[in-house]
Amino acid sequence: MIEGLGDMGASLSLAAAGSALGTGAAGMATLGAWKKCFAQNKPVPFILIAFVGAPLSQTIYGMILRNAIQAASLPSDMYIWQLLYGLLGGLAMGFSAWMQGRAGANAADAFAETGKGFGNYIIILGVIETVALFVMVFLITALP
Repeated sequence: MIEGLGDMGASLSLAAAGSALGTGAAGMATLGAWKKCFAQNKPVPFILIAFVGAPLSQTIYGMILRNAIQAASLPSDMYIWQLLYGLLGGLAMGFSAWMQGRAGANAADAFAETGKGFGNYIIILGVIETVALFVMVFLITALP
């Protein structure tokens, strides 16, 4: 009998993979933006770290979903559905993190060049983040 396995960490793993891709994309762009600032003898905006760190929260959402699936203690005949639930939820959250990082990469470049628009850029990242939050909340509330 297989009980309590939940999704075997699929939701956490895929969300974390997306976070890694997102932070990597934003991090590389931030390094390039800083390099441009150094080359032009402009002040280097440390605030760009906010764009790099934004995709990390999806890893937490993946962990919360994983824990909720596991805590549901569904019977063993539901195991394949738990796994599928975690795979699809983790994939959606992972893509959200990845795209958030890509948007953060553009935000880092734009802010370093102009020194303007930080609030606008954060709003865009927040909208993208909302996708992951919706996935997590809607899947948790749909658990039997």
